[in-house]
Amino acid sequence: MDPLSSISAIAASGMRAQGERLKIVSENVANADSTGNAPGADPYRRKTLAFEEMLDRELGASMVRVEKIGRDDSPFTLVHDPAHPAADARGMVKMPNVNPILEMSNMREASRSYEANMNMFEAGRKMRNQMIDLLR
Repeated sequence: MDPLSSISAIAASGMRAQGERLKIVSENVANADSTGNAPGADPYRRKTLAFEEMLDRELGASMVRVEKIGRDDSPFTLVHDPAHPAADARGMVKMPNVNPILEMSNMREASRSYEANMNMFEAGRKMRNQMIDLLR
């Protein structure tokens, strides 16, 4: 495959990976207040994402993809709310281990990485068009 096409493929792999990251972040933010329904039940557990490098032999280029989607095993915080349906015998409710500030930071980083890959994709497209114009 020619180098200009490989630019597009590499940038597309980055956009796919960052898009998946944005999906996970949005799910975490949406469930930041999702507690259990039964007394002592666990609330929503924050999802995490790991990337891995992938070698595309046809392109001869390193690409990125999502290796795995996992769960954050950090402890839940406890809040005293005896009236809550998920409160235990002491009136404590387990709250999700989602930190909205951390998630917003992850969202901004993923968004900027997606944008950088989009700019690289556009740069490759422009170079391809310029090469076609030169060949005319």
